[in-house]
Order: sequence, then structure tokens, then C-alpha cells
Amino acid sequence: MQNIPSVDLRDFLSDDPKRKQKFVNEIGSAFENIGFVALKGHFLDDQLVDELYGEIRNFFALPIETKHKYEIPGIGGQRGYVSFGKEHAKGRKEGDLKEFWHFGQYVDKDSKWASEYPDNVEVTELPRFNVVGKEAYQKLEKTGVYVLRALALHLGLDEFYFDNYAKEGNSILRPIHYPPITSEPENAIRAAAHGDINLITLLMGAQGKGLQVQNHNGDWIDAIAADDELVINVGDMLSRHTNNKLKSTIHQVVNPPRELWGTSRYSIPFFMHPVSDMRLDCLESCIDEENPKKYEDISAGEFLHERLVELGLIKK
Repeated sequence: MQNIPSVDLRDFLSDDPKRKQKFVNEIGSAFENIGFVALKGHFLDDQLVDELYGEIRNFFALPIETKHKYEIPGIGGQRGYVSFGKEHAKGRKEGDLKEFWHFGQYVDKDSKWASEYPDNVEVTELPRFNVVGKEAYQKLEKTGVYVLRALALHLGLDEFYFDNYAKEGNSILRPIHYPPITSEPENAIRAAAHGDINLITLLMGAQGKGLQVQNHNGDWIDAIAADDELVINVGDMLSRHTNNKLKSTIHQVVNPPRELWGTSRYSIPFFMHPVSDMRLDCLESCIDEENPKKYEDISAGEFLHERLVELGLIKK
């Protein structure tokens, strides 16, 4: 496979059982074979997308001392600002050439998760920043719920299997700024090869070259979406839960050609996490003689903590 398949969520949302099953088959096959799709028919509209990009450009253009006000110690970068070069891929020492922001889950104060999740950080200089971020977060979360329903059907589970795990899940919306490259990077790229931690990732901003996906032959494929598409991929949690039936594919964001070093790149992934007490133990239906159980039992919260340590966001 030399490109990522394109699917349309409107097929799944239609009243036509054949169209719904077509979507289930297409996304299931793609996630078994390469772990990525480009998705049309999501819940984001053009106006919201444009406003969100405007707000994040405004934020990252703020003076560095202003941005540092929003870098909150002691929470592993789970909310607010994370400065340039702080995060690195698992197994690498070089920091990625990026800075980013985290919006987290929105829960009522009487929710069982209210004490577990840090508060979202308010940017006082930009009155629309948090409003627009919240709206985009919730539209992406809604899209992700329907994708997970399709995957549940593909796996032979109840359609709503993932709903209670995704509801109030520890999901993160991460606007990323890859600043202009001003000098020859020493063994560093914008985002080194990695797999995502979560169940699925919904990515805004894959309209130009940069994001690459590794296929089963080890070849790197450019993952370029149309203007109206999100790129969606399987994360390590879902791969683990399905005993690698659904593939968490290694991907990277490479540096641009030298003539484009002076340009910024922005992308906005939504990392869809379950609640922390979800068990990621391999599904019995995904284990057989040809595919013995590959992973030890673990909860989503335990797995997340392990990976944040490996990424350098939480110190041992």
C-alpha cells in the first residue's frame, strides 16, 4: 500500500445498513493493514477550523516569557504550554523540534474524574482561545466516538462497547507549532518516529507534506489529507487491546526541504484516551493459536504513566 485509504463518516451515519457496513469494512481493513485513514464527513466545520488555526497562531506568536507563564510544573505537560524541545520520542534523547499546547477533558465538578484531571489553563491575552479550543475538542471527541463504534462492530463487539470508556476519557487536544528551522538540526526532526499512546488519534493539519507513515515493508509513505479530511490512526492502547489486530503504525514529521526552513508548520492532533480504569487486556476474540497473547494485562492509566515517563514529560 502506497497511500492511506480515504473513508467517509457519512456512510456510517446514514440510515442505509449497506453504507454503514461499507464504512465498518473499509476502516477495519485499513486499520488492520496500515493503521491510518483519511476521514471525510466529520463534525468540524470550516469556520471552526479557520478560527482555531487563527487562535493557535496568535498564541504561539506571543513572547516566550508570556508563553512560559502557562507552562505548569508537576502535571507532566498534560495541560497548558509545553516549550520547544521538551518532548522526545520513546528511545530517543534528542528533543523534537516543536512546542505545543494541551486542552484536556471538560468534566463537571461532581464527576468521579474531576479530582484526577488537571484544570484547563486559561490564556488571558486571547479571550477566544479557550472558547474555540473547547468547541473543537468536543467536535473531535464526537467524531472519535463514532469511529470507535465502527471499530467495535468490526471487532465483533457491541457497537457501543467503547462509549462508557470514551465518555469523560482522558483525551487531549494538542495544537502543535513546528517553528522555522534556523540552523542545521543535529540528529533532530520535527517529530521523531513514534507510535501514539492512546486509542485513536484524529489529526487536523495533514494537508501538506511532512507527516509520514511506515508501511509493513518499512517504507515511509507521505500521509497527505484533502482540505476536508482528518487523518485518523490507531494508537498503542487500541493496538494492545486488540492484540495487534488493529495496527498502531509508526509515523514521523520530517523536516521540510531547506528552501522551506523559514516556514512554520501547525498541526492539531486529538489524542482520544479512555478513562484511566479501562482495562487494556487483550480481547479474547483477538487471541488464537496463530496470534497468541502478546501483552501483559494493564490499565489505561498505568500504561499512560509508563509512556509519559518514556517521553520525558514525567520524571522518574
